[in-house]
Amino acid sequence: MIQKTKIWFSLSLIIIVIGMTLLGAKGLNYGIDFKGGNIVTIDMGKGFNQNIKEEVDKIIKKYDPNATTNIANETQIDIKSNVLTNDTINKMFNDVKQKYKLKDNALVSQSNVGPAIGKELKDKALKAFGIATIAMLIYIAMRFELKFGIAAIVALVHDILITLSVYAIFQIPLNSPFIAAILTILGYSINDTIVIFDRIRENKNKMRGKKIEELANESITQTMTRSINTVLTTLFTIVAVYVFVPSVRDFAFPLIIGIVSGAYSSIFIASPVWVMLKKRKSKNKAAA
Repeated sequence: MIQKTKIWFSLSLIIIVIGMTLLGAKGLNYGIDFKGGNIVTIDMGKGFNQNIKEEVDKIIKKYDPNATTNIANETQIDIKSNVLTNDTINKMFNDVKQKYKLKDNALVSQSNVGPAIGKELKDKALKAFGIATIAMLIYIAMRFELKFGIAAIVALVHDILITLSVYAIFQIPLNSPFIAAILTILGYSINDTIVIFDRIRENKNKMRGKKIEELANESITQTMTRSINTVLTTLFTIVAVYVFVPSVRDFAFPLIIGIVSGAYSSIFIASPVWVMLKKRKSKNKAAA
């Protein structure tokens, strides 16, 4: 695995370069939580399901093609838009009300989110990411060694960039649950990476005299089954949540990307980076 480091790095680099290029050209598709706009909740009554939601979507798209809708609960639908005005919201609601014979009080709520809140969310998210990264680097450096910490942080940055790249490439709307998902990804990814690093540390005493590449390969092989099983069981749960609980899809989708990316980076990014750092130190000692 370590011998194919260039392949693993290239695969990630291709996705990240494409994503960052599109990010620079188009930017992210910020949702209402960041750009500001209106959130409308309509109670559709009994019998509301995914099929009816799709029919309601068609009515809503007439007024705002970029509006997003989510099933809030068994009877209600949430509509998010930064284009709709009070006038168009009333027209839209009247269309829905007439088609499904709803009562006047079916318009449960209508609220406005200002762009200032979105800026505050982004600032707090960056602070949270920075604090979490520094804290994890310090912990890993104390628990293992600094090179392990650097390799783990490189893997974390990789996971964030991959997730952002997917959102930039496919222009997926990005709302506040994305921030919670990103912080969850950080915790999950670092946990998987530490499992491998812990095995490397154990094997260093058992495999004295072995090359760094052999040590890393053996440690990865020993933890591979555990890593795959953990990822699959977690993915089954998150995918089920994404499919059957539409109201939390904004949180579940980036989590799916991050879990897959985190599993990949723990094996194919973090460990090879640690090997590169160790070999560089050895070369510097030899040169000295």
